[in-house]
Amino acid sequence: MSENWIADRMRRIDASGIRKVFDLAAKLPDPINLSIGQPHFDTPEPIKQALHAAVDQGRNAYSQTQGIAPLIDKIQSRVDAEFGQPDRQVFISSGTSGGLMLALSTLVNPGDEVIVFDPYFVMYKHLTTLVGGRVVEINTYPDFRIDLDRVRDAITPRTKVIVFNSPGNPSGAVASPAEVEGLAKLAAEKDVALISDEIYRAFCYDDPFISPARWNEQTIVVDGFSKSHSMTGWRLGWVHGPRHIMQQMLKLQQFTFVCAPHPVQYAGVVACDFDISDRVADYRRKRDFMVSQLKGNYEIEGAQGAFYLFPRAPWGTGAEFVAQAIANGLLIIPGSVFSPHDTHFRISYAADDRTLERGCEVLNRLARK
Repeated sequence: MSENWIADRMRRIDASGIRKVFDLAAKLPDPINLSIGQPHFDTPEPIKQALHAAVDQGRNAYSQTQGIAPLIDKIQSRVDAEFGQPDRQVFISSGTSGGLMLALSTLVNPGDEVIVFDPYFVMYKHLTTLVGGRVVEINTYPDFRIDLDRVRDAITPRTKVIVFNSPGNPSGAVASPAEVEGLAKLAAEKDVALISDEIYRAFCYDDPFISPARWNEQTIVVDGFSKSHSMTGWRLGWVHGPRHIMQQMLKLQQFTFVCAPHPVQYAGVVACDFDISDRVADYRRKRDFMVSQLKGNYEIEGAQGAFYLFPRAPWGTGAEFVAQAIANGLLIIPGSVFSPHDTHFRISYAADDRTLERGCEVLNRLARK
């Protein structure tokens, strides 16, 4: 293949630094893996059984682009009860990533600006690049709080979208009610689209989850089953927002993903009613354990939700510290994957207790180097 065949946009997208660590994990003997951003528990048995049943019943063709009625009805009824906004419509997407791609492709023209909060989930930058937009980063270090004055100052005539993620990846930070309300109202005031990535909403350990859609009826919410029900490989998400925007996103879904996997949608109907409170409680316990073990040697901010810690490296750059950790058999992610700043690193505590204990042992030893 000629190099000239490759589109220019691909040269502006780097291979995922997280995937590189995943590939490394496959080569190390008995690694201490605290890099993976997915639950460590298996998909609950009733959900697996529902998938088997759907396949056996022949639910293997395309579904309607917007998703099957039983799943839409369940999610729509919950959305209606939470927000009471008659124009808010739900559709089923091929994972949260699919929902984000559809949203940015629908909203962003070449040259438009998309505001993200640094540090941010890696996909936001690359999907914005893919659709021809330009990411504008708002620094939230060191405490990962949102400064609304900084947001206001960053908005220009080219600003089209703000992407908001709480609980956040990689920081685990949960925005305060005042931050969420202020951001929602500012986006409405400035006529800027607000995308709220709520994939970790089930994992709020200290305070109840709050969506900006409560204060801004135009908010586009992206959510899914991947993290809450350990269904990352099943590619099942949903999106809700103003009807006219959802219709445009559905038009694009017809010609890209076509639909979310049909039999998986029937498993999603069962997942909607499956109680995950014991899993959430277990991750709260793991969060408390990790913070208690590491706080003497590390600066840790955020960590109110999701299943991540984002400590500052105790010496050197984040990349230098991570390289030393990997040399000691511990897989973690350098903060530069999520940020232009190379000062921190991400730990995922979605792992069994023994792995967490081993990881803390290595981290504390390295901190005292």
